[in-house]
Amino acid sequence: MRGSVDGLGSSAPISTMLPAVYADDDLAQRFVAGLDEVLAPILNVLDCLDSYFDPALTPIDFAQWLGTWIGAETDDTEPERRLRAAVAAAAGLHRVRGTRRGLSEAVRLAFGTAPEITESGDAAWSARPRGPVPGTPRPHLHVALRLPEPTPADTHRLDALVAAARPAHMPYTVSVTAAERILDR
Repeated sequence: MRGSVDGLGSSAPISTMLPAVYADDDLAQRFVAGLDEVLAPILNVLDCLDSYFDPALTPIDFAQWLGTWIGAETDDTEPERRLRAAVAAAAGLHRVRGTRRGLSEAVRLAFGTAPEITESGDAAWSARPRGPVPGTPRPHLHVALRLPEPTPADTHRLDALVAAARPAHMPYTVSVTAAERILDR
């Protein structure tokens, strides 16, 4: 939450804008100094406004709000690094939404690992007419994710993410399993 910052100076002090008659007036100078203290955070935000819309530079609470504003697939449980990456990638993901690449990237940004996606569709080319139709007749999508320490919440989150990022007509299933650990000897 934005608020006042003790000792923050104003980038445009009001005392320098007063008529000359008030330059030596102690009461007027103290009064506008109080206003400067109140207005300094606002002026500071306005001076740095472009930084607030850069996911790498904005304060974390504003990055979370910015993610909701642009439709980033976040739920406020991811680490700061992944939250900022998801917000930065949101516009690009909207262009590929509903595709295998878009789904894979959305899951990777949310969980930090790439999923295994199996789908029923396929494409093929043949010089002969009436060749076999590729894929399976019933559409289906399966997204499998391997995490180091999966929880039931991960399955619920993956389900919600796939429901939002999949092709609208495609029935789907999800699974979250534990990743195999390789021990160094």
